[in-house]
Amino acid sequence: MSLRKVLIAICAFLILSITTIVGMDLWVTIKASDRIYTSIDQIPQRHIGLVLGTSKYIGRTRNPYYTYRIEAAQRLYQENKVDVLLLSGDNAHRSYNEPWTMKRDMLQAGIPEDRIFLDYAGFRTLDSIIRAKRVFDADEFTLVTQAFHCERALFIADFYNIDAICLAVPSPSGLSGLKIRARETLARVKAVLDIYVLNKQPKFLGPKESILVEPVNTAQDPQID
Repeated sequence: MSLRKVLIAICAFLILSITTIVGMDLWVTIKASDRIYTSIDQIPQRHIGLVLGTSKYIGRTRNPYYTYRIEAAQRLYQENKVDVLLLSGDNAHRSYNEPWTMKRDMLQAGIPEDRIFLDYAGFRTLDSIIRAKRVFDADEFTLVTQAFHCERALFIADFYNIDAICLAVPSPSGLSGLKIRARETLARVKAVLDIYVLNKQPKFLGPKESILVEPVNTAQDPQID
């Protein structure tokens, strides 16, 4: 094969690869676009708020991704937009426990302990979504995370017939934000392959831990005869 044909083949492969990646990225965005909210006032009320975990600190610096999620989740509860919070994250070892870290901050904000549930096996987004349904019996919930992450999480939820919406919290801007968004594009490709091709499942499932807590606001609207 001549050098020219090799170069043409390489270029064709690169173009096809880039087109496929961009197409998957757009597919995830389009599928989730009508279920993302940026205003707590406008988001519908749901029984469960599912907060997707991340590290509280990056080195010695407070992680803004974590801060935005926690503050938004606290407001969702305080403004009666959710009745309970399911905090899902990585529990890699004793010194790194995302769900427990989130719970401490929720308790400090005055949220009752019996309104907080922990998923210690939310090692990745797919695990958190599937476990919410299969372990905690959550067929519908409000996700709390950044907008780009909302799209992928809702894409996964849709595949598993979960009625989910998402409160999109702010993302840091600048170079850090661009790096995260670039990684998110690749994460979306992996998500598509995981659910449509590889049928990936959570690392752990375990016994049922159904969230059976009565809504906080049980008042009925007055009946008009």
